[in-house]
Amino acid sequence: MLKRILSMLEGLNAMSLALGVIIGGAIGKVVTSLTSDVLMPVISLVIPGGSWREAEIVLRRTDAGAVVNSIKLGTFLGTIVDFLIIAYVVQWLSRMLVKPAAGAPMKTCGECREAVLVAARKCRYCGSAV
Repeated sequence: MLKRILSMLEGLNAMSLALGVIIGGAIGKVVTSLTSDVLMPVISLVIPGGSWREAEIVLRRTDAGAVVNSIKLGTFLGTIVDFLIIAYVVQWLSRMLVKPAAGAPMKTCGECREAVLVAARKCRYCGSAV
């Protein structure tokens, strides 16, 4: 039974998926640190007030002036910036690490102009000899 489960996992590339999830979580932590500890202090110098992640649109206040209800616009924009940086890093890493597999050598059928394998004797589209 264990042997069947292991062969199924190998066929589904479950280990690759698990490693991808683990590496993705680690990349997420690194990118979050990059944005909050490196990029945001620099961006805060440009934006007046400095703490733009705490920006909010107040909808209702109490009589004493405390905020009861607000839209946390800064938190939302900060999350979007984090997502864009994570997406860029993942795209960059996948281009760097994942190389496309070489396809089988192909040739063109003289009759229908479709691509067929070089080893083929007959076109699978029109049936003519290649």
